Amino acid sequence: MNEIDQLSINALRFLAVDAVEKAKSGHPGAPLGDAPIAYLLFHKFMRHNPANAKWVNRDRFVLSNGHASALLYSVLHLAGYKVSIEDLQQFRQYGSKTPGHPELGDTDGVEVTTGPLGQGFAMGVGMAIAEKHLAARYNRPELPIVDHYTYVLCSDGDLMEGISHESASLAGTLKLGKMIYLYDDNLISLDGPTELSYTEDVTRRFEAYHWHVQMVEDGNDLEAISKAIEAAKAVKDRPSLIRVRTVIGYGSPKAGTSKAHGEPLGSEATKETKRNLNWPEDKSFYVPDNAKANWLKAVEAGKKYEQEWTEMFARYKKAYPEPAAEFERVQAGKLAEGWEKTLPSWPPDAKPIATRSAGGDVMEAFAKVLPEFIGGAADLTTSTKTILKDGGNFHVDPAGRNIFFGVREFGMCAIVNGMAAHGGVIPYGSTFFTFSDYAKPAIRLAALMGCHSTFVFTHDSIGLGEDGPTHQPIEQLAMLRAMPFLTDFRPADANETAAVWRLVLTRKSPCFLALSRQVLPILDAQKYKVAEGVARGAYILEEGGRSPDVLIVATGSEVWPVLEAAKQLKKDGISARVVSMPSFRIFEEQPEQYRQQIFPDHLPKLAVEAAAPMPWWKYVGRHGDVIGLERFGASAPGEIVLEKLGFGAANIAERAKRLVAGARQHDAVPVAR
Repeated sequence: MNEIDQLSINALRFLAVDAVEKAKSGHPGAPLGDAPIAYLLFHKFMRHNPANAKWVNRDRFVLSNGHASALLYSVLHLAGYKVSIEDLQQFRQYGSKTPGHPELGDTDGVEVTTGPLGQGFAMGVGMAIAEKHLAARYNRPELPIVDHYTYVLCSDGDLMEGISHESASLAGTLKLGKMIYLYDDNLISLDGPTELSYTEDVTRRFEAYHWHVQMVEDGNDLEAISKAIEAAKAVKDRPSLIRVRTVIGYGSPKAGTSKAHGEPLGSEATKETKRNLNWPEDKSFYVPDNAKANWLKAVEAGKKYEQEWTEMFARYKKAYPEPAAEFERVQAGKLAEGWEKTLPSWPPDAKPIATRSAGGDVMEAFAKVLPEFIGGAADLTTSTKTILKDGGNFHVDPAGRNIFFGVREFGMCAIVNGMAAHGGVIPYGSTFFTFSDYAKPAIRLAALMGCHSTFVFTHDSIGLGEDGPTHQPIEQLAMLRAMPFLTDFRPADANETAAVWRLVLTRKSPCFLALSRQVLPILDAQKYKVAEGVARGAYILEEGGRSPDVLIVATGSEVWPVLEAAKQLKKDGISARVVSMPSFRIFEEQPEQYRQQIFPDHLPKLAVEAAAPMPWWKYVGRHGDVIGLERFGASAPGEIVLEKLGFGAANIAERAKRLVAGARQHDAVPVAR
């Protein structure tokens, strides 16, 4: 290692150490050990442009062990991104650009939000899938406009997490040769030596996944790491894992121990570390001029990379104007003009259809004009109806849009997030709604990142029937509705499903659809103004006359027994207003006047949903009522389960009568003066 390399690496190390020390919080051990890897990637190997962190053909870098965020922020500062010394000095402080773990949108140059271990590993797979698909779709001989690598720095914690197994297995199956993962193999976890809980043969494990695996014995050996990266780049048909034996807390008195992992070194240990590595111990956030100049070579190199690509794209645009225009459109996140015209509609006398099947029909229709739409299911495409019939098979031809994720719900949803973060595609993943439990952490990161990930969940209630309580979701709606920035959709019929998909595609933020297995009748789209109503989250299906006695609100399949109950109530002289509420999130975005119009204060309210009742009390009030589920389901035909557990029209009508009677009795009580 020459002098300028060593100086540049130590500048990186001590910016990170000083940031952690000033914050009195953070993880200094990984930055001290991993600085040579990060330096080589950003200084020598990666094609990136610090002046334009969103250049479309940049190499992607993911810090999967996001607790080492001080390393990434320091790299971004040194390489010329919009991260200042002042930003480093505000590490882990409220409102800063340098939060405790990397967050997409907060910091220039951060590709994805990481920290929950294993998810960055999987999102890197998603990025590599997006790159491979776009390259297959748009590249032409001598004009490879999509041609970049995905680099991921990961830790033993990432590899312990189950999601790494799911996503690594799929990556090997898909032969994602432009993925290079560098594993910080430092033998230490937070609780102590990794041998306490982690003794597998990592090399043989990843070789079994069909990865190309190498070992570098010394994390400070730049030449050996460089040779390993070059060898990885030469392997075109397998992902690569490079094990790099590092020393956590390198140079510090806590080196090689868990004490260097998750807490500041402390003032004295910081000084000792600086002495050990020949760094001025009395200076904080110090970068020597020659180290600064060396790091900033990335700025000029980046401008050159992007300029060369821009010139190539100009030639591409001249030779292939139509695919060039499409490429520009999908990279900008714009939908094809007139795409809405492809959305199907169903007449009210059409044969009843499950919303999962209607959803498949809608997807099939708009996918013909939106080639950026790509995804699949966790080994359930025939059940979730999410296969694109003319979409091709990505596994056979990477230009294909059907991805067979296998039984890997968590990995699938995190991979979808990586694809969305990459850009140029609108990805989706699908499974049964109850199995959203397996994927919840990835859905949460989608919401935190605000990326355009779509999760299609079918078999949405006890109405799925015979598979029984293990497969019948109860609490999942309440759980996901509680998640900030995630849009919920549970449509009542085929026409609501089409209206929902219009919103999924235009909102450009994470959404989930809860769709039925059982067939449902069709709403009259014109009579009820379904598209307009769905776009407001909740809308009135039946007014109940000028002065209704009760309001009954439902979602999804429960809208239908509610409409039947309203007819029964009318025979008994009770007028019911019926509201369909396909999206809580969108309804909450409406003006107060509209929300009051839908849920006027004076009406007693009954909510009906075959799920946990918790979210509904906000809308029905303490004097209202909810027909929901405070228990798990049962194994029987779906219509019988729904009837037995209280979702038949007769029970709904009876509960509404009680509510009306109680309200009338309350109104009849004289007010004390």
